[in-house]
Amino acid sequence: MVNLAVSLAGVTLKNPIIPASGTFGYGREYAELYDLNILGSFSWKGTTGQARLGNPQPRIAEMTGGMLNAVGLQNPGIDKVLSDEVPHIAEIFQGPVIANVGGFSVEEYAENCRKLEDVKQVRILEVNISCPNVHAGGKNFGCDPKAAAEVTKAVKAATNKPVFMKLTPNVTDITEIARACEDAGADGLCLINTLLGMRIDLKSRRPVIANRTGGVSGPAVFPVALRMVWDVYEAVNIPIIGCGGVSTAEDAVEMMLAGAAAVEVGAANLKDPYACKTIIETLPDVCQRLGVTNLSQLTGGAHHG
Repeated sequence: MVNLAVSLAGVTLKNPIIPASGTFGYGREYAELYDLNILGSFSWKGTTGQARLGNPQPRIAEMTGGMLNAVGLQNPGIDKVLSDEVPHIAEIFQGPVIANVGGFSVEEYAENCRKLEDVKQVRILEVNISCPNVHAGGKNFGCDPKAAAEVTKAVKAATNKPVFMKLTPNVTDITEIARACEDAGADGLCLINTLLGMRIDLKSRRPVIANRTGGVSGPAVFPVALRMVWDVYEAVNIPIIGCGGVSTAEDAVEMMLAGAAAVEVGAANLKDPYACKTIIETLPDVCQRLGVTNLSQLTGGAHHG
């Protein structure tokens, strides 16, 4: 018998598999396909202070080994999520929920987290610092250690819930950002978000995505994500949620060996809506094949030989 339970900053999950924000909405559509209670948790759609329609179409394109998207944080806004989505989530899922929080100013991040303080089912706040800072010329918060630390401190002051900062890979040294977040009080980290990329239509000779650039995700980014999880595990002493290109139980185990305490599954859900269910169901067999009886003991295992 394999013990699949893991812990994230004191929050126990029955298994480490978490559908990633942006690929699972607020759970409504997937709940029509399978019982969501098989999941360790899920990270809901990135939520901002005000409703957002997102970027203009087209905003999704295929690529070898994954996809490119520039959805643009389309969401109904935090107040609508609290009134409409939170009660429905309680009906379809009984486990701990991770709330992905976006913002375009330090104050917006803090206020959004403050509003989630009394939502009991939300056990972890996943703060997406890949958003552009409207007060700093549009540069992402996550690209600047000082800005990342400022958001972390503001959010920590606004909530008693564990705060996991979601890091962008579009930086020279992700460990510098990770350390800045840890020093500012982050309880954990989630990495990576999507890599910046683009495609060009050969006939029109114009970018395929209306926004010109978008985020690259899918199996093609897995080696990059794995390397960054490895590097950050060596640099900090707080738990990591590994994310980026995970599509199989073997990928999840590999991500944990690199240093992840839990694993988010993103683009795979869009290709196969049963992806997380399949990974969870096959994970015990993979563990037994590898002689693993307690999954949590895998975290960082590759660093120790």
